[in-house]
Amino acid sequence: MNVIQGIAAALTPLGLLWTAIIFGVSVFLHELAHYAAARAQGVRVNSFSVGMGPVLFKRRWKGTVWRVSALPLGGYVEIDGMAPEEGPGGELRHPTRGFAALPAWGKVAILLAGPLTNLLLTLILMTTSFTAQGVPALDRARIESVQAGSRAQALGLQAGDVITAVDGQSLPETRQVGGEQVAGYEGVGLALRQAGRHTFTVVRGKEVKQVAFDWQPTLNGKRQLLGIRYGPDVRKVGVGAAFVTSLDTTVQAVPQLVRAFTGLFKKFFTLDISQDQNVSGPIGTAEVISRAAALSPWALVQVATLLNLSLAFFNLLPIPGLDGGRILLVLVGALRGRPLSFQQEQAINFGGFAFVMLLTLFVLVRDVSRFF
Repeated sequence: MNVIQGIAAALTPLGLLWTAIIFGVSVFLHELAHYAAARAQGVRVNSFSVGMGPVLFKRRWKGTVWRVSALPLGGYVEIDGMAPEEGPGGELRHPTRGFAALPAWGKVAILLAGPLTNLLLTLILMTTSFTAQGVPALDRARIESVQAGSRAQALGLQAGDVITAVDGQSLPETRQVGGEQVAGYEGVGLALRQAGRHTFTVVRGKEVKQVAFDWQPTLNGKRQLLGIRYGPDVRKVGVGAAFVTSLDTTVQAVPQLVRAFTGLFKKFFTLDISQDQNVSGPIGTAEVISRAAALSPWALVQVATLLNLSLAFFNLLPIPGLDGGRILLVLVGALRGRPLSFQQEQAINFGGFAFVMLLTLFVLVRDVSRFF
C-alpha cells in the first residue's frame, strides 16, 4: 500500500466532511469574535474570510468584504490598523489609525476575543455533553466490553457491569501512585498488576455480586489480560453541576496541554518525527474525527471540545504571529511607554510567522511519515 492509499484508507468521506465542519465552525467563530471586538470599538474590518486559498464567493457588507474560500481549514480577518501603512515617500511605517490608535486594553480585548471564544465553545460543548451523558464518576469503573473467550467472560463479567470495590476496598476518586494523581477507577488495572486472589464488587442493575478469582499478571513470560475494556462510570447531573465539572476538567487539562506542546517543540528542534498520541496534525485529526463519526454524535462533540481547547491554548502561546505573541508585543509597548520600532516589530513578526509555518510543516511531515 502506497502513501496515498494509506491516507485514503485512514480517512472517510463522512469524516472529511465532519472535519471541514468542525474546523470551519471553530475558526469562523474565532475570527468572528475578533471582528465583533473590533467593530464594538469603532475599528473598521476590511475583510473577513471563511476558509483559505482561492476565493469562491465574496460580497461587501457593512464596509467589510466577506469571502468564502476553497480550503475550509482556516480563515482570517483583516482589521484596519494592524498591517503596516504606506508613508508619503512610499515607505512602510507603523499604522496610525484603527487598531493602532486604540489604547493597550482595547488592542488586548480584540486579540483575546478569538481564543476566549474557542474556550467558551469548549465549555459549552463539554457542559452539553456532561448534561446529556452524565459526568465521570471516578470512584466506579464501568465495563465497556468483554472479550469473547477471555478470563473475564469465564468469570461472568458483562458489559455494563460497574465495579465499585476491589479486594474489599472502595475505589477513591483519585489516588497517589508514584507521585502522580491517578483516577480511582484505574485501581482495577493497578490490582491486576499484583499476583494473588482478587475480588471485584460488581453492581449489575440492582444486584450486587462478589467476583473472586486467582490471578497471575504473567504466565510463561507472557502478560495476561483479563479481557475487559473499562472506563469511569457516569452519574447524571444538572446543567449547573455539569458546567462546574467542565470548568474543573478544563483547568486540569492545561498541564496536559503544556506537556503536549512542550514535547512537540522538543521534537521540532531535534527533528524527531517519531509518533506520539499528544499532538496530531491535520491528517491525524481528520483520522480521529473519521473514527468518531463512525461511533456516535457524542464522540464528535468530544473531539470538537478538545479541538477548541487546543485552538484556544495554541493561539495564546507567546509566539509572534499568534494572538498570544501580538498580546505580548502590545504589553511590551505599554510597559515601555512606546511601541517597538517598525523594523523591530516587523522582524519579530516575520520570525514568528516563519516559526509557525515551519512547525506546521513539521507536524504535517510527522503525519505523513506514519504511512511510509
